[in-house]
Amino acid sequence: MKNKIKVIQYGIGPIGAKITEFLLNKSSIEIVGAVDIDPVKVGKDLSEFSKIKNSLGVQIKKNLKDILRKTKADVALLTTSSSLEKIKPQLMELISSGLNVVSTCEELTYPWLVNPVIANEIDKAAKRKKVSVLSTGVNPGFLMDFLPSTMTAVCRDIKKITVERIQNAQFRRVPFQKKIGAGLTVGEFQQRLKKGTLRHVGLTESIHLIASKIGWELEKTGDVIKPVIAKNAVSIDSLKIRKGDVLGVMQTGKGFKNGIEVITLLFKASIGEKNPRDRIIIDGIPKIDMKIKDGINGDIATCAITVNAIPSVIKAAPGLRTMADIETVSYFE
Repeated sequence: MKNKIKVIQYGIGPIGAKITEFLLNKSSIEIVGAVDIDPVKVGKDLSEFSKIKNSLGVQIKKNLKDILRKTKADVALLTTSSSLEKIKPQLMELISSGLNVVSTCEELTYPWLVNPVIANEIDKAAKRKKVSVLSTGVNPGFLMDFLPSTMTAVCRDIKKITVERIQNAQFRRVPFQKKIGAGLTVGEFQQRLKKGTLRHVGLTESIHLIASKIGWELEKTGDVIKPVIAKNAVSIDSLKIRKGDVLGVMQTGKGFKNGIEVITLLFKASIGEKNPRDRIIIDGIPKIDMKIKDGINGDIATCAITVNAIPSVIKAAPGLRTMADIETVSYFE
């Protein structure tokens, strides 16, 4: 690439800050702006929130307009929330500014059936401005949807797809550990579950992405969420978990066709998990059983695929896209 791709980062939380480091490894990319609403971050150099020693000369702004008055950009990386409703205003602002967007919002991965009204609004707005919008990540976006869908290419027939993602959350960032309920009592876990603030976001979207790619019309989907209980006391860093308290979460997503469970997605993340893995099982002709020993580190993979998706999104047809309908994402120098 002769001309560098100009990127704006929107959201400098743990994932956004790590993405900064990944972007700097790409000689074909230039970070031209950063946005965050946190008053502690506004006005500071972007390097202060990443493992970067030297100043980048990129000052974090509170408003996107402050950046676009002085510079142009090709794409924005939106890493602010898992909720489609929450990111919608931010997303529409980016689209109206003529920017392609790569987001890590889980609910945006395949929103056509869960949030059809918002999905259509985003799609129409992007087509009007002739830009592309994509949500991706390790999960959803790759391991539990795009990858198994791709593996079905060698099958003559398929009866069922099962995907397991089992993680040792001990090595994940603190916000992730809190997200899965690590350290809570069972009662606190159940309370947060009722409020809808404790779950892995994206299993339903992954189920729909797989089904749409294969051509299955599902009659219903559902989630079952349970706590993983500590059999013994556990202590890591600043987190102390008593026997009987919660180590993490086990969530099973299911998709049904003609009364039969044809898609099963098992997500388990807990502190000290003994057998972490990523596994794809396809009951078909031929049968496939693929396992990635120890699993793929979610934080590294999410940051990498978000950055690596940039060229594919720029080339993609305008509108709201999915990982299944853009040029295949791969590592690039």
